[in-house]
Amino acid sequence: MQRYNILWADDEIDLLKAHILFLDKKGYNVTPVNSGADAIDMCEKQNFDVVFLDENMPGMSGLQALNHIKSSKPNLPVVMITKSEEEHIMEEAIGAKIADYLIKPLNPNQILLSVKKILDNKRLITERTNISYQQEFRSIASAFNSELSHEEWIDIYKKLVFYELAINSSDNRDMAEVFDMQKTEANSNFVRFVSQNYESWLNDPASDKPLLSHQLMKKKVFPYLDKDRPIFFLVIDNLRYDQWKILEPVIQEYFTIEEEDYYYSILPTTTAYARNAIFSGMLPLEMANTYPQFWVGEDVEDGKNNFESEFLEKQLARNNLDLKASYVKIKHVNQGKQLVDTIPNLRANQLNAIVYNFVDMLSHARTDMAMIRELAPDESAYRSLTLSWFLHSPLLESLKKIAEMNARLIITTDHGTIRVKKPFKIIGDKNTNTNLRYKQGKNLGYDGRDILVCKKPEAFHLPKINVSTSYVFAVEDHFFAYPNNYNYYVNYYKDTFQHGGVSLEEMIIPIISLNSKNG
Repeated sequence: MQRYNILWADDEIDLLKAHILFLDKKGYNVTPVNSGADAIDMCEKQNFDVVFLDENMPGMSGLQALNHIKSSKPNLPVVMITKSEEEHIMEEAIGAKIADYLIKPLNPNQILLSVKKILDNKRLITERTNISYQQEFRSIASAFNSELSHEEWIDIYKKLVFYELAINSSDNRDMAEVFDMQKTEANSNFVRFVSQNYESWLNDPASDKPLLSHQLMKKKVFPYLDKDRPIFFLVIDNLRYDQWKILEPVIQEYFTIEEEDYYYSILPTTTAYARNAIFSGMLPLEMANTYPQFWVGEDVEDGKNNFESEFLEKQLARNNLDLKASYVKIKHVNQGKQLVDTIPNLRANQLNAIVYNFVDMLSHARTDMAMIRELAPDESAYRSLTLSWFLHSPLLESLKKIAEMNARLIITTDHGTIRVKKPFKIIGDKNTNTNLRYKQGKNLGYDGRDILVCKKPEAFHLPKINVSTSYVFAVEDHFFAYPNNYNYYVNYYKDTFQHGGVSLEEMIIPIISLNSKNG
């Protein structure tokens, strides 16, 4: 086991011999010094893993020594030790980024806990994570042998994301391969579950069904409407549940979470279908039939989401909601900056819908998917990129503005996205749509069972261009590829993030209701 090196500075260091011997027996090398100046000198001569500094030393104080040490070695953990509990001393020490703060008289186990928290934290968390996941692995695996409900699938997905994030943050990746295998198995079983139940969710009033895209606003937004308090309904394009968990700690600095709930995206899990369903409160076939002036089919190259504001207006009217509402779509950074300035003016509205095109904002423009693939070659990098984007985005600045008023914030997305790895050959005519995770067309040619086929689009409440139109959905981590230029096509799109098909990542969607802390 590694022996860590500790530097301990205290003008009464001789009185601490018992503590030093205790740490020595526990496997730590302790170098004692009598002053802050000596501590600074020793830090320049040797490398230490942690420094204990007494705050009240004659001559140079612990706080002064702390500033010197941090200026030359900013990442060296320092524990401040003091007899005083004065608030201003604590605040100065914390402001100088100390690792811990201990009050005399010291207890040996108190010291040991501090050292372990600083030096062994990752190792202990990794060991505990691996043990916990090994136990949970068996529970999740056995669940696949039973008939799971849509709520139970949400619970499984939440557990998988929890362990994925925990394993990813640990130094030891021994369980990563096992986890990846279980996640693949989970998606395989989830696809079977959706294939067996999706049609009944849409058509059988008596079926046990999850909340779906077209029901979202009526069930999760409208009930919160309050004439004295604005709602900001934020739809971040492509925001998966694991990405939300990465952003959550940042957002919680300004908001308290009232409810974290989930819904299932409709198929296809794309903006054109799922997000239009959110704002219209209708399934795609009903949208196309009721509002043909707003619905843009696959046979038209125009943008598919240019009428979300109109759809929202119609949904409010159908629900007899006469209120002041706004809608804004952010597709570029400059629009995001403009929104920051506009937020205070939206206070007077009862409902403010904001669509944030995450992928566009991430790359600052419509760029080739190859760029995203290079920046985010795997799930961990994609999450990291999401967090980095968010921390430096106008969106965070807008949320801070919302937090300054007594407002409710509801965050969700229209669908998730999955990293595709396995090509699936399909043949279609020139009118077949280009999405890699679902195809709509006539006379689609394919071999194999690793797909979800909808030969009667009306059963899935999907519009069709002609009598023989059918839909085919990619499942798990597959993506559609044409036989022409097959190898080039596969190499180009493999390991990119796509959506439109059936997977846990694309279909199980978080919706979070938050209250501003200033409210």
